[in-house]
Amino acid sequence: MKIIEIVIAPTGESRLETKGFDGSECQEASRPLEAAIGSATSETRTAEFHEVRNQQENHVNEET
Repeated sequence: MKIIEIVIAPTGESRLETKGFDGSECQEASRPLEAAIGSATSETRTAEFHEVRNQQENHVNEET
């Protein structure tokens, strides 16, 4: 299941957390929400993001 969670702190700071997306798919899915809540001050990529990216790179290397 793909989830985008919006967390808003009492100070007004907000954070988007994505779960269940493959690689950079999460960035595409969350882009409209990011635009709606304001510009990003930082970004942290999860293990899911890197795991899929590594699998894709390994697949390309095997084909060459």
